[in-house]
Amino acid sequence: MIEQWIYDKLKKDIGIQRFNHSIGVMNTSIELAKCYNYSVEKAKVAGLLHDCGKLQGEINLLKMANDFDIILDNVMKVNKELIHSHLGAEIAKKVYNVGDQDILNAIRFHTTGRENMGLLEKIVYIADLIEPGRDFQGVEEIRRLAYEDIDKSLLFAMDNTLKFVIEKGNLIHLDTIKARNHLIILKNME
Repeated sequence: MIEQWIYDKLKKDIGIQRFNHSIGVMNTSIELAKCYNYSVEKAKVAGLLHDCGKLQGEINLLKMANDFDIILDNVMKVNKELIHSHLGAEIAKKVYNVGDQDILNAIRFHTTGRENMGLLEKIVYIADLIEPGRDFQGVEEIRRLAYEDIDKSLLFAMDNTLKFVIEKGNLIHLDTIKARNHLIILKNME
């Protein structure tokens, strides 16, 4: 059970709009956990705290990353939007007292994914994309697939995201490429 102080602190730290998104991700993570027979409590915590590193202001984000000794790779240095997930895992651990490595990994990789993702990582990655407040081209297909085959949902979501990132001319994180390649390899082995 999540204590009230966690909700209060999170709302104060990330703002009401991001907090409402986090509640949506938490609830969607719970639904997906039930669908895939996974721990609802772990999914609830990971979904709620997935954006706890989304601190307001780039300077604050960079300072906190430095304070937690997070080494930024070249892609993160350019695309600072990616920092929050790694920072979030450290904040979850040190501020919100989360010790469960599955939850910390789900927070750390909810933006990029990674090779050989665990089920909770997949759940939070997808929940972040399909929570009820999300509206973008392809979201309905991701939602439909999410409850049928989480790997197919992930692959479709990553393909959709990669197209968007390429169209914007942004950098692609190597973790996303490795995650996508791993999913395709698994699919081809079936």
